[in-house]
Amino acid sequence: MIDINESVMQFLLAFVVAGPLLGAVAALLPAPPGLKGKSPEQAVLRHGVTVTGAILVAAIVLALGFDHDHPSKMQATTDIGWIPALDVRIHLGIDGISLPLLVLTALLTFLCALYSYFKMPAGPTPKAFVALLLVLESGTLATFAVLDLLLFFLAFEMVLIPMYFLIARWGGEGRTAAAWRFILYTLLGSVVMLLGLLLIGIKAGTFDMVALATDNGRSLTTSVQVIAVLAIGLGLAVKTPMWPLHSWLPDAHTAAPTVGSVLLAGVLLKMGTYGFVRILLPIAPDGLADFAPYLAAFAVVGIIYGSLACLALAKQGAKGDLKRLIAYSSVGHMGFVLLGIATMTPTGVNGALFANIAHGLITGLLFFLVGALKDRTGTTDLDTLAEQTGAALYGKAPRLGGLLAFAAVASLGLPGLAGFWGEMLALFGAFDPADDLSRPAFLTFMAIAAFGTLLTAAYLLAVVRRVCMGAVPQDAPKLADVHAYEFAAWTPLVALTVVAGLWPKALLGLTDPAVQQLLAGGTR
Repeated sequence: MIDINESVMQFLLAFVVAGPLLGAVAALLPAPPGLKGKSPEQAVLRHGVTVTGAILVAAIVLALGFDHDHPSKMQATTDIGWIPALDVRIHLGIDGISLPLLVLTALLTFLCALYSYFKMPAGPTPKAFVALLLVLESGTLATFAVLDLLLFFLAFEMVLIPMYFLIARWGGEGRTAAAWRFILYTLLGSVVMLLGLLLIGIKAGTFDMVALATDNGRSLTTSVQVIAVLAIGLGLAVKTPMWPLHSWLPDAHTAAPTVGSVLLAGVLLKMGTYGFVRILLPIAPDGLADFAPYLAAFAVVGIIYGSLACLALAKQGAKGDLKRLIAYSSVGHMGFVLLGIATMTPTGVNGALFANIAHGLITGLLFFLVGALKDRTGTTDLDTLAEQTGAALYGKAPRLGGLLAFAAVASLGLPGLAGFWGEMLALFGAFDPADDLSRPAFLTFMAIAAFGTLLTAAYLLAVVRRVCMGAVPQDAPKLADVHAYEFAAWTPLVALTVVAGLWPKALLGLTDPAVQQLLAGGTR
């Protein structure tokens, strides 16, 4: 790690949060300050790569300058008064919980911008596409960096409009209905969440998340905490998404362009689970403890439901859509994240945070790969893919087939890859939940979730068999293998999936002290 002055760290964090927004404004100017291209469209796409690349570099430098000896301490903090009448402040900071999500967001957005430079989705002008992508990045990064409840809500909502337009204007078949369902579900959930946030701020006398976490719910009665958890939890559960509030997700993923699906799965879903950890767990612990068994029950139902839905889609002759299958798999994977949080133990919460990052890497890679298959074959229907590839992707495009198999086994939780540790720690957390929680109930939840891992392996291996394995027909059409730009966009995800699987301490060393501090009574 490198020694960086605190004022430089503050500037870097402010740049990471606000930089994409400034880049979005610049992208809409007649001559964006990006690198010159052969056409204005190419110039603005290069501008998007340049801005997201600069944000990624700043995020990496921020991570290198982070004091890894004290990951539970808020660092690179900025605290400026904004609305004195409501005591709302522009309060930014990062710790071991938010830093990995910040870097993941910057990485995935850069890879999406790079991919789009070579494979721009069909739709309106690239100017609008790049601007929306940068606004989406700014809102997501702000969600993980702000330390004021009302600022958190504003950042949380800031991502909805750009994602709506990315789906509605650059998406595929059924994009308008999918975009409307996405925006209506998330907005209705957010209205309820705002009421809960206001209740906490008014009753506690502050919207400062650090002060509220340090207070650890002592200034809030149990009844206030229960109401706040119910209201805020509903809004967060929609974004996660938790069963049965998940029905917007499959349609949104199926209709979204490739980069929209990557960011939706890799980043936006994490905002909901991050809110559970950052807000409800330390600020309303008594209220969350009352709802924890129900949260765990919904989580394991989501695990089984998502897996069974995927099995149905993967079945031979079921006319299953591969993008829709991966979307349903996210319902199951995020169920493990919610189960870990519901245990209210360091083991379970650390598992949830690890699973968050692993899901972002692996599912982001899966959606990139499915997008590449659609570009080559014109479809994501499993039966049609099997016909066009002769169920022999290994033989026709060995690198593409190998990457698809790698992402599948990583997603099913193969030991040695990133997908294993988060789910395993969530199950360990359920084996020995917090003292106030019923251990027999959580042992039941653990057993159901463990069965879900078997179902996950079944449907992912079925997909690999249907698409990748088989003899190449003599009259089979040619299929392009991995292009150079695809290799550049996917390699970091593959490498990080392996590194996180082989060296989990790199991530757990950041999250564990921060989680311990959070559960003990806030963040200093």
